[in-house]
Amino acid sequence: MDFSRTSPYRSARAPVFARNMVAASQPLAVEAGVRALRAGGNAVDAALAAAITLVVVEPTGNGLGSDAFAILWDGKELHGLNASGRSPQAWSPERFAGMSQMPERGWDSVTVPGAVSAWVDLSRRFGKLAFEDLFTSAIHYAENGFLVSPIIAGLWQSGAELLANQPGFADAFLPGGRPPQAGELFRNPALARSLRAIASTNGEAFYRGELAAAMVADGRRHGAMLSEADLAAHRNDWCAPISQRSGAVELHEIPPNGQGLAALMTLGILDRLGIAGCGVDSVEAVHLQIEAMKLAFADTEAYVSDPQFMTAVTAEDLLSPGYLDSRARLIDRQRAQDFRSGAPTAGGTVCLAAADEAGMMVSFIQSNYKGFGSGVVVPNTGISLQNRGCGFTLSPGHPNGVAGGKRPFHTIIPGFVMQAGQPLTAFGLMGGPMQAQGHVQMVLRMETWGQDPQTAADAPRWQVISGRRVLVEPEFDVDVLAGLGEMGHDIAVEPGNVSFGFGGAQIVRRIPGGYVGGSDPRKDGHVGGY
Repeated sequence: MDFSRTSPYRSARAPVFARNMVAASQPLAVEAGVRALRAGGNAVDAALAAAITLVVVEPTGNGLGSDAFAILWDGKELHGLNASGRSPQAWSPERFAGMSQMPERGWDSVTVPGAVSAWVDLSRRFGKLAFEDLFTSAIHYAENGFLVSPIIAGLWQSGAELLANQPGFADAFLPGGRPPQAGELFRNPALARSLRAIASTNGEAFYRGELAAAMVADGRRHGAMLSEADLAAHRNDWCAPISQRSGAVELHEIPPNGQGLAALMTLGILDRLGIAGCGVDSVEAVHLQIEAMKLAFADTEAYVSDPQFMTAVTAEDLLSPGYLDSRARLIDRQRAQDFRSGAPTAGGTVCLAAADEAGMMVSFIQSNYKGFGSGVVVPNTGISLQNRGCGFTLSPGHPNGVAGGKRPFHTIIPGFVMQAGQPLTAFGLMGGPMQAQGHVQMVLRMETWGQDPQTAADAPRWQVISGRRVLVEPEFDVDVLAGLGEMGHDIAVEPGNVSFGFGGAQIVRRIPGGYVGGSDPRKDGHVGGY
């Protein structure tokens, strides 16, 4: 029996209802989160247990070398956490002189990993369970093995074709010289040892101890600039999320250096264009969304960076009512335009959502970025490192220009919807630059057009590429695609099951008495609860 084949049909899953809930992209991670809830933990404990387990069971999208972000409702107020790392202090434009763009693989794409610090800070401030208890499932699957799920197996194969020669990759992820297939057992004992060290030291081993020393030593062997001082200096930022009203609700996002600002700008523009009066999946609705998204991308590409360097144009400037009014006036309701938006590329990320019966809700996302990240795996540790350094630009004078001790532009964004001052939806949609576009589509489907979370996750998606180029999934109505083509959109149909280029949504939405959840059929995961 061939478990690697994907169904020719898009799943029409049923929404899940429960008083405690976890939605994630891999079933074993969902089970780990639910187990934490049943052990007396809260939604933060559940989210962290699931996230730590995803490092083991979904290595194609994240690892111990990931970055992370979170938005959570603690029962009284909303909190944001930016756990993205900064570049090595020794980096400068001169190091990358002669290149047209930042390296996408290898040690020169690696910035300080922040995910482990996110686990520590979230657990310390909001968790109920002991930090070590959050690692039980992850250590078990790393030591004893887990059966690889189908979509992850396919992404593993794709990653192996690109990264087999990166330092440490083959030893860690290609047992017997090849990637594991769907249904095969995979063990990672080196990763289990690192997880134990992190759990027993509250993360100190990773930033100031044996694992930090191992990362720096391996980097030096390959000419990297990452230092022990860079790792020891890492700090996260607790931040107030930024927001934008859309109809009767508000979408909240982490402030820059992330791309959540693009989703907020798009919804602000669409509100001004009266998107609520358009029919769901109508030609007009899709056209307006695409055009507003292109405008937002043009601005985020030009201005978003580490907020310390966004001095000329700030997030507040881009979300000001007058500016959004001016951007909305540029849209032609009958014709597609080229607003010189950026060119999205594929990403590698995991996201999850969790909620408990006491009212705590969490949206959490962590990522190695472009499918296994840099491809670098530190020997004898199982630490696979992100490639977030490729988020910098080499354009002179750009606010997102590469420099030492600086956070790069980030694609990963948790999402959170509020209504009348109360929490409504914790959600995310992994998939590189698809994420801001997915946030817009999910919010409109659920909050403007009234679709339940699972229907919103099942629905076909569009993705702006560059200029007038737009990718769509084959489930789109052919008459809608014809209408978009007549408006001047350059439409290309691409199967959504080829990769996760159209994202993978995980959604938990509050309803009277509990929650309703949805999990994207484009991924291996599901919703669990009780």
